[in-house]
Amino acid sequence: MEKQWWKEAVVYQIYPRSFKDSNGDGIGDIKGIISKLDYLQELGVDVVWLSPVYKSPNDDNGYDISDYRDIMDEFGTMADWEEMLQEMHKRGIKLMMDLVVNHTSDEHGWFLESKSSKDSEYRNYYIWRPGKNGREPNNWESVFSGSAWKYDEATDEYFLHIFSKKQPDLNWENVKVRQEVYDMMKFWIDKGVDGFRMDVINFISKVEGLPDGEPIEGSDYASGSDYFMNGPKIHDYLQEMNQKVLSGNGLITVGEMPGVSPEEGILYTDSSRNELNMVFQFEHMDLDTVHGQNKWHYKDLDLKDLKTTMTKWQKGLEGKGWNSLYWNNHDQPRIVSRFGDDGKYRVKSAKMLATCLHMMQGTPYIYQGEELGMTNVKYDDITFYKDIETLNMYNERVNDKQEAPEEIMASIYRKGRDNARTPVQWDSTENGGFTEGTPWLGVNPNYTEINAAQALEDKDSVFHYYKKLIQLRKQHDIIVYGTYDLLLEEHPEIFAYTRTLGDEKLLVVTNFSGNNPVFTVPEQIKGSYELLISNGVSGGDMPSEIELEPWEARVYKSK
Repeated sequence: MEKQWWKEAVVYQIYPRSFKDSNGDGIGDIKGIISKLDYLQELGVDVVWLSPVYKSPNDDNGYDISDYRDIMDEFGTMADWEEMLQEMHKRGIKLMMDLVVNHTSDEHGWFLESKSSKDSEYRNYYIWRPGKNGREPNNWESVFSGSAWKYDEATDEYFLHIFSKKQPDLNWENVKVRQEVYDMMKFWIDKGVDGFRMDVINFISKVEGLPDGEPIEGSDYASGSDYFMNGPKIHDYLQEMNQKVLSGNGLITVGEMPGVSPEEGILYTDSSRNELNMVFQFEHMDLDTVHGQNKWHYKDLDLKDLKTTMTKWQKGLEGKGWNSLYWNNHDQPRIVSRFGDDGKYRVKSAKMLATCLHMMQGTPYIYQGEELGMTNVKYDDITFYKDIETLNMYNERVNDKQEAPEEIMASIYRKGRDNARTPVQWDSTENGGFTEGTPWLGVNPNYTEINAAQALEDKDSVFHYYKKLIQLRKQHDIIVYGTYDLLLEEHPEIFAYTRTLGDEKLLVVTNFSGNNPVFTVPEQIKGSYELLISNGVSGGDMPSEIELEPWEARVYKSK
């Protein structure tokens, strides 16, 4: 196993709008991040992944960029950013920036030029097509509902936007576009960034001709994903990017890749292919969705599905590629509300979920507030929500009159992206200590009992448990480099597996239920083991039978 610093690292994602506000305008900012770097140093993380802080009109919370080389006014100045980087580096924390290059904002200078005339030298920076039979050029649906095309009256053509109509897709076929992106990446590398998280990077290569897709049942539109996910030239583009920008810089790179398989994951992450270090895949994030439906049609998690999926990726990339490990990010509901128990067993199940994930092979990602066991939020009214995906879905369904508003709200409580975006709960003062003003998005009312000040004081908190998991990773190579093998494939409540490195072995046993299942230690791993970490028992050797408490986790290491 080839050793690399980024395999041994733990990454912490900051969603700047919701992290910490320094000036009372209700919006998190860069100075707010600087004020909390000691907290991150205490937690022990190695890398911060910073969601976009570039200039943006904010149609999709910064993922619609109008200037890649400047900072959004609400977040501060380039001088603030430079100070933040310096202060991170001073504490031994690296910075991974978000790279959003499938699309720009429609207010980016390139797009303003592009739509000014069919003869503009920037016309070909984006994907323009004439209409077909009085309609859009094809039947693709936008990720945020409706057609993926927007008509421009001035030039009598449509432009492609897989996301919001204010996020036109860049034309990666154009060599000038690629060069612009590489120059921009070099600009940030020269400033001292340590890597990039690449937003929907496997969407940048589209199939030639942009053919129609198979219409979704009951809709005029097709997902179109067969024609823009993992497209024909994606590996050419990433290898070119690696050769021109990434290679030799020792950077950390991760590509967000919906619809990627382990076989494709190897193509993206095998070090001999010179593309990326790792990918974010989403298979485990789709397990509580009714098969064949969109994410709003939810169902309860079947643990066997989770074991199958996680094991498929663990074994699929073993020895060839590298996994990224995550439960949460800015697009996903809070994991303790999703796969855990956010009521009576909130603390216990948050620790169990952390154990199950961090003991696997791959680089773990912690999303802000996850280390506090923050939960989903239930706003009473749709007007409290801010997320474009949620609002579009709500309006579409209310207008269709297919579902009662209460049913739609239940879906939003379960799956809405704003669950992750409520402000970080720093203390029990008003607005959870996030801001002295009015927060851009309402703070979860449970901030009085769930907050960082309380967690830092309580040695049994979720925070201190995460801190210990991070420390263990630095002390034991087996947690980083050991091979993974699943136990009890069919058990409906227990997720157990081993890690093996040379003569060393780890046994990880986690209970995904409020019951007391019994785990019998298999013959092949009996022997002398000591307890490494647990959210239940303390110390002691490994018994041959373990009666698990609700949501319990134990990790034993061979002596």
